[in-house]
Amino acid sequence: MKIRTANTNDFNQIWPIFHEIVKAGDTYALSPETSQLEAKEIWLEQPRKTFIVEEKGKVLGTYIIKTNQAGPGEHVCNCAYMVSSIARGQGLATMMCEHSQVIARGMGYKGMQFNFVAGNNIIAIKLWQKLGFDTVGNLPKAFNHPKVGFIDALVMYKWL
Repeated sequence: MKIRTANTNDFNQIWPIFHEIVKAGDTYALSPETSQLEAKEIWLEQPRKTFIVEEKGKVLGTYIIKTNQAGPGEHVCNCAYMVSSIARGQGLATMMCEHSQVIARGMGYKGMQFNFVAGNNIIAIKLWQKLGFDTVGNLPKAFNHPKVGFIDALVMYKWL
């Protein structure tokens, strides 16, 4: 498996991953009805960089990196990661998060923040903690989970 910068042609393989995850509505604060055109803007056009994990030409995961806030907060980035359901449990999220921290430092960022981690996404929370992220905020009932209703969302942060 290798990680590389995504290009416009990669979106045909990114879209099914993005669509599957966002449509589920249980981890991302994006509308489950997000269109392919909106997804392309969110995932390829708005971020500073987009990466993919591929194996033998097949995209298995993807992540974005963008500036979290402007001005006095521009030294902190935000990343978002997605792994195809066929590739889960193979360490791709760990690989992408570690890769993103190296890239972020190279881009001049000093910190990384995850703004809205669904409080019941235990696998992600444990992984981010293992990779050095602290929970620095709790937003009570901020995430409307499609199966369990209103749950807390966490803000997680790491000084790079």
